[in-house]
Amino acid sequence: MIILSLNCGSSSIKYNLFDWDQKMNIAVGLIERVGYQDAQMTQEAPGKEKYEVTFNCPDFKVGIEKVLSSLTDPKIGVIKDMSVISAVGHRVVHGGKLAKSEIITPEIIAYLKEIAQLAPLHNPANVMGMEAAISVMPNIKHVVIADTAWHQAMPASSYMYALPYEWYTKYQMRRYGAHGTSYLYNAKRAAALLGKNPFDCNLIICHIGNGSSMNAVKNGLSFDTSMGLTPLEGLVMGTRCGDFDASVAFQMMERENIAPAEMYKILNKKSGVLGITGKYQDRRDVEINAEKGDERCKLAIEMEAYRIKKYIGAYSASLEGKLDAVVFTAGVGERGPVYRQKSLEGLEYLGIKVDKERNFAAMTRNAESLISAEDSKVKVFVIPTDEEAVFAEDVAAICNGTYDIHTKFHYSFESIKYRNKLRDESLKKELIKKPFLRKAIINTPKEILGE
Repeated sequence: MIILSLNCGSSSIKYNLFDWDQKMNIAVGLIERVGYQDAQMTQEAPGKEKYEVTFNCPDFKVGIEKVLSSLTDPKIGVIKDMSVISAVGHRVVHGGKLAKSEIITPEIIAYLKEIAQLAPLHNPANVMGMEAAISVMPNIKHVVIADTAWHQAMPASSYMYALPYEWYTKYQMRRYGAHGTSYLYNAKRAAALLGKNPFDCNLIICHIGNGSSMNAVKNGLSFDTSMGLTPLEGLVMGTRCGDFDASVAFQMMERENIAPAEMYKILNKKSGVLGITGKYQDRRDVEINAEKGDERCKLAIEMEAYRIKKYIGAYSASLEGKLDAVVFTAGVGERGPVYRQKSLEGLEYLGIKVDKERNFAAMTRNAESLISAEDSKVKVFVIPTDEEAVFAEDVAAICNGTYDIHTKFHYSFESIKYRNKLRDESLKKELIKKPFLRKAIINTPKEILGE
């Protein structure tokens, strides 16, 4: 069974082709700048040179057609034709009431459009990607995988807001969270690395990227999370403000004569790290300029790290001090040792002690790493997230009639022996240029490390 996963962002298409029988990725790719004449595409596959091209991509339909033509191309492709694709999995940031992955129907698309305002930067693009893919591949199953589904386990004390109760009963105003597919993967992988049953684990998972959030996992279930009704609440992010006093918005709307729609845009697209620095949202740019003496970049790093630290403290309390591990994942979480170090400094009283050398050696998206000290009571892992693995397993199980909610379903990546073969191949190449990575890497066979 060959499964295609599509993750359509506001102007991008991430894709992954998975061979379910061999349990391996056979191609991964990315199209950036969808909607522009100079869209950029990259595709990687085992045993093939990395493919890169610039092309005119006016919409998602053209982008998805380009994905399929590249996957079936005699030179750069990995399959003979589209007929071998059994099903497609689609990511949606905000699934509202959806508690697990489901086959896409006209009713589900209508519902996702209805709640689009809950994730205005992502849901419209997610739905456009679904519709485009269904129009190109109408005769196979299309499955929606919602990032909010994981958080449906939260108790009311975590997801309710202290607002008029009628807002909840009439309009479902509550905390939904995000990044749930990533959290599901990381919770299962952390349990494997700890050698424990997933439902005996208490974790704090930090998904730190352009969009960032954190998750308190209690006995293997989502207990609390930093994002709220929409992905705006919580941590300091690339362009989102995170937590702040709502009165600021009302006062600035009055003082600067800002319309509600414009204020929403400012909070989502012109705040966060970009708002603080005035120039940058990519943390690499922030770090480089902080080292050059830019005081606002220094401030942005301190603010972001402090917000993460504050949530770690709060979530440790919510887990009643019974914490097995802290996990860092996603772009900055996987490759940002400065942010990890600053976020964890001074938390020894919680049993969290970082090994500085290991932390700065953990800078790969191809291997799991341990960055806590040997005498740390709480383990600290860096785990490259793999949402596509969740996509593939959910879609395959739905096609086979064996799928259920994660509390009743066993994923292959719950095993300590699970390997991502495409990442292993990339790691071999990466270690030639970056041998220092070995200091932190764990759970990797010696033949991959070249030992």
